[in-house]
Amino acid sequence: MRIHPSLAAAALAATLLTLTTACGGTGTAASSDTETVTVYSADGLSNWYKARFDEFTKETGVAVNLVEAGSGEVVSRVEKEQSNPQADIVVTLPPFIQKADAQGLLQPSGIDTSAVPTEEKDPAGKYVPVVNNYLNFIANPGANPAPATWDDLLGEQFKGKLQYSTPGQAGDGTAVLLLLQHLKGKEGALDYMNKLQANNVGPSSSTGKLQPKVSNGELLVANGDVQMNLASIADDGSKFNVFFPAEANGARTTVALPYVMGLAKGAPQSEQAKKLMEYLLSEKAQQTVGPDALGVSVRKDVREAATVDVNDKSTPAGLLNGVTVWTPNWNTVIAELDADVAAYQKATGN
Repeated sequence: MRIHPSLAAAALAATLLTLTTACGGTGTAASSDTETVTVYSADGLSNWYKARFDEFTKETGVAVNLVEAGSGEVVSRVEKEQSNPQADIVVTLPPFIQKADAQGLLQPSGIDTSAVPTEEKDPAGKYVPVVNNYLNFIANPGANPAPATWDDLLGEQFKGKLQYSTPGQAGDGTAVLLLLQHLKGKEGALDYMNKLQANNVGPSSSTGKLQPKVSNGELLVANGDVQMNLASIADDGSKFNVFFPAEANGARTTVALPYVMGLAKGAPQSEQAKKLMEYLLSEKAQQTVGPDALGVSVRKDVREAATVDVNDKSTPAGLLNGVTVWTPNWNTVIAELDADVAAYQKATGN
């Protein structure tokens, strides 16, 4: 789900994508008198967004602007713009959506989220998942032997050939730290990441930027997430294998990392933003999450109606077969995150 906060404004401006269409769906930019909803989102869903936004614009005449960046950057920019809000909808990974809420950057949307299971959404109505997703790692086919366990990642062959996105800045990178804490305890996680630092290329605020590096062999291993990596393989022809590092006993565990959306406080186009949020949660849009985004729908009815092949490794269901999915208590994570990131930085020198 990732540029240092001090570079956020410049980086986000550079990655501005205007995904607008006229009412007829011609793909032209909206005129100045056309209502436009602005979405700030963690990177990874751009292809799925484009098709959905085009459909929404065709149906409503409301254009959509998308700004993609790292999970932490998205929240950082919204925070900096509080005196002059630009974003209408914020989409990012946990724990950054909870951080945005804690900082007062979100407001209740009042939209219908009844199709989303209660335990998966904010009880106060400030945020709701839009695409379910999960942490994983990716490996270049040239890695020999192919990594399979956490201990394998400490091997000599990965020296200067391994990179993971930075905890505290990127959602996927934060999930790596959390998962290791879950598996090894906090001190055990820091000890492991200190050892891993011998192979680590260095910090990266963007998980998405690691994909082409693994595909072309610049890196042999990086972290990622199921939706983004499967989409990269399908849409871009990326050459890497998706895997979940195993513990010594062979058990594999991942972290649930949904893309979560909320209505920005002071949203300039709040009413139109609510319509877009409802559209993205609609049965019509959610039915495309599996085939088009290679994620998992957040609607219970769509999930129950879906046909899944647990042996098909090109799908989330196939990849997750035999893998334990762990969902952290994100409120606890937020309360301890600053201290955990500080301890990580001290242990690794990052």
